[in-house]
Amino acid sequence: MIAAPDRTPLTREFFDRPVVEVAPDLLGRILVRTSPDGPIELRLTEVEAYDGPNDPGSHAYRGRTPRNGVMFGPPGHVYVYFTYGMWHCMNLVCGPEGTASGVLLRAGEITEGAELARKRRLSARNDKELAKGPARLATALDVDRTLDGADACAPDEGPLTLLTGTPVRPDQVRSGPRTGVAGGGGVHPWRFWVANDPTVSPYRAHTPRRRST
Repeated sequence: MIAAPDRTPLTREFFDRPVVEVAPDLLGRILVRTSPDGPIELRLTEVEAYDGPNDPGSHAYRGRTPRNGVMFGPPGHVYVYFTYGMWHCMNLVCGPEGTASGVLLRAGEITEGAELARKRRLSARNDKELAKGPARLATALDVDRTLDGADACAPDEGPLTLLTGTPVRPDQVRSGPRTGVAGGGGVHPWRFWVANDPTVSPYRAHTPRRRST
């Protein structure tokens, strides 16, 4: 008999660790999104670690800005950014306050509330694609900049909560280069995913954008 996922919320201490420790440990955890439209639950299957000033791929590499300020705050908060003028992406802040490290949530399996996620992801060909990629994940969960700074470890129920779930066994965790990261940040094998999981997004190397002529 397979045990049901653990519904115990993750504590702030879980996130108050080096980001490369937290990232693979998030696999198999359950992200709960609560909104007036109804709840959605997602089992995390793919993440990427970003290590602030030690990482050229991080938004915080060159210091604090109005955009990345949440990354410097207490662990367990949500950092949401807008990219390419089209999409939102969601991160979880890690490490002690002031370190500016975080984990990008790249993909997951919708385990509850799939009907609501389908309404937000009309282009998904099947349920495995509902949150297959960071922008798709944010869209399916209705995550935007209004949730930037939300506390995922708040004692009272908030819009986003992380539950213990069923942690993935170490032998089922894979790692490799991060998707689309260029330069010095592209060498770090800080993308972590669940082996053979159909909701994991395909790896894409960085491709420089060409200027229009």
